[in-house]
Amino acid sequence: QVQLVESGGGLVQPGGSLRLSCAASGRIASNNAMAWYRQAPGKQRELVAALTSGGSTSYVDSVKGRFTISRDNAKNTVYLQMNSLKPEDTAVYYCKLAMYGSIYWGQGTQVTVSS
Repeated sequence: QVQLVESGGGLVQPGGSLRLSCAASGRIASNNAMAWYRQAPGKQRELVAALTSGGSTSYVDSVKGRFTISRDNAKNTVYLQMNSLKPEDTAVYYCKLAMYGSIYWGQGTQVTVSS
C-alpha cells in the first residue's frame, strides 16, 4: 500500500515563503515521477510543478522563478519550495506519485497567502 502525506502548509503573508513536503511510504520504486498540483476554491486542479525520475523539472508559468520542486530519494520525499508567495497562490496543494502505471494522491495541505 502506497501512502503520500503532505505537510508544511499554513498561513503566510504576501511575499513570504513556505516549503511543502510529501513523504511517500510503502513499496516505492526508484523509477517514478512526482508532481505538485493545487486547487483553489471554485477552480479546477492544476499542475504546479513536476519532477521526472530522470530529474527533469517543469513548472506552470505562474510560478516559474518562484517555486522549486526537488526530491530526496533516500527519504522518498518530494518538496516544493515556494517563495515570493502571492494571494493567488492560495489553494489546497496535493502531491501525486506516478509509478508502474498507477497514480497515487496525498490528502492535500492548505496554503493561504493573506495579509
